[in-house]
Amino acid sequence: PFPPEAQVTVHFYGQEDSYTMVSMYSVALKRWLFTAGLLISSSEAFAPPKFGVARSTSVLTAATLDETDVSAKTGKPTGTSFLPEETVERATKGSPIEKAKMKKDATSAWVDIYEYARKIREGEMTWEEIEKADMDTRFKYAGLLHRNKATPGRFMMRLKVPNGIVNSDQMRFYADSVEPYGDIGVVDITTRQNIQLRSVTVEDAPTIIDGLHARNQTSFQSALDNVRNMVGSPLAGIDDKELVDTRELCNALNDLISLDPVTGTRGNPRWGNLPRKFNIAVSGSRDDYAHTHINDIGLNPCAHAETGEMGFNVILGGFMSIKRVASSVDVNMWIPADRNSVLTLCEAILRIFRDESERKNRQKARLMYLIDQYGIEDFRAAVVKEMESYDRGVTVEEKQPAPTEPFERRELLGVHKQPQEGKVRVGVHVPVGRLHVEEMRQIADIADKYSGGEIRLTVEQNLILPNVDESEVDELLKEPALTEGRLGVNVGLIEGSVVSCTGSQFCPLALIETKVNAEELGKKLETLVTVDRPIRIHMTGCPNSCGQVQCADIGLMGAPARKKDPESGKNMAVPGCKIFVGGKIGEESHLSLDPIKTGVPLAEEDLLPVLVDILKSEFGAVEK
Repeated sequence: PFPPEAQVTVHFYGQEDSYTMVSMYSVALKRWLFTAGLLISSSEAFAPPKFGVARSTSVLTAATLDETDVSAKTGKPTGTSFLPEETVERATKGSPIEKAKMKKDATSAWVDIYEYARKIREGEMTWEEIEKADMDTRFKYAGLLHRNKATPGRFMMRLKVPNGIVNSDQMRFYADSVEPYGDIGVVDITTRQNIQLRSVTVEDAPTIIDGLHARNQTSFQSALDNVRNMVGSPLAGIDDKELVDTRELCNALNDLISLDPVTGTRGNPRWGNLPRKFNIAVSGSRDDYAHTHINDIGLNPCAHAETGEMGFNVILGGFMSIKRVASSVDVNMWIPADRNSVLTLCEAILRIFRDESERKNRQKARLMYLIDQYGIEDFRAAVVKEMESYDRGVTVEEKQPAPTEPFERRELLGVHKQPQEGKVRVGVHVPVGRLHVEEMRQIADIADKYSGGEIRLTVEQNLILPNVDESEVDELLKEPALTEGRLGVNVGLIEGSVVSCTGSQFCPLALIETKVNAEELGKKLETLVTVDRPIRIHMTGCPNSCGQVQCADIGLMGAPARKKDPESGKNMAVPGCKIFVGGKIGEESHLSLDPIKTGVPLAEEDLLPVLVDILKSEFGAVEK
């Protein structure tokens, strides 16, 4: 429809320096532009942007695009094509994972998954014949993580669930997706308000991906070197102490990362080749249910001292890893709490991180190391300069003074009134976040009956049923799903606060089994002591600390231990742990970085007495 010398306007994946193409572009390039959906008429150049992404109106000449930067599999630019030459050069000489990404772009991995699945279903190949780099690295871009040690040939599929909000139809779909895998077909609620499907096979992955997309969810860009799930307030919109409703912001950020603004399809190559994973959390109240202090970008709501406008104080660089654990640093920044400001800030930081961060040593390819390299003041200046270059009218001011009035962080489990008249929220305990098929269907049925089908996930691996009629609470609390099985509302102050990583059942990095041990540990401690407040006990299988033990009141990290064998009399290696005490969350957040005990065997007769002593001495517990 476009003549050879037509003038058209092109939006090139949000880049500010796009161009307008004039005359005589190649047939091949024209074909790609139409395939990728890049050509739009001049009359649309200033139309309201879709998906909240500003449309750029500069011009693109045929000579500007290198067709080798376009994936023949997806019709989209590759993730590598957005990197500056200097970054590409570093990546080419970088870590094995960087080299694998340079050799075979990860943004097209989902296409290969569909093709491999077809061949496996038709008997042309087996999963063992899939290229190792695809199985163990590239597939992660589409959310598939090979659990090669515990369950060879099977994957954990990580989703993206912005703000942790799902519905009953999605919950039933999760159940249907993992049911064929029997006992190992389970679902985990994660410490990022997210969902992980366990034991997925390659041949089933396309059906699950299609089902997710049909339900407005995706697994794309949920693992490997991508921005992880957007964490927000589980009480968004139903909280009388709310400062910011985080739902719109989390959804907008999710779309910025994983929704292609050109084609409207999932998978945005602009952010498809980061140097490492990246975490963003948006808090909605002083409770900080999002745990901003352990995220690369943390947004804490705070009103402007002079104007009263609601905004966010920005903290950066929080993370946990095997080599270093660090709480976020204050960068003396405040932005308004509107969509444009939040997207612009995060986009600016991501651009700097993507192009400038480490590509060789993956342990140092986190935002905090880049901040260390710059220095806090210079990094702040670089971010502000980047934001100003976008010319979106975003105001960046100095950090605003936080409220000083006394405030006590509120609990999420149990029945609590909402500001909406006659409505309550009901927090349901899901032991260590593990859900079996029948439990998912029960939750879906209860949600349809009492909460309009809505289900909210928490970083404590529990769930909330919002907008329950107060008159129906008694009936809800009598439901067999909440009284006859593992799930419950009125649970103990210890067992209701137990958090666990995946553990050795599925994770190849874990030194110990965590899910079963943590669930049993919480129950047994309830029978031994009485406490007057919730005690948060976290268990993680290895020093990567996916179970966030440094945040916990008591944290148990898998580690070597030795115990005397009664028959031989020799000290033998046994599963064990390190014990951390004193982590805090909320406004007074604090990470406990050094264990108070090491080499403690996990056996009940060894671990329980140690924990009881800690509960008594540090938390005022009384033995029963």
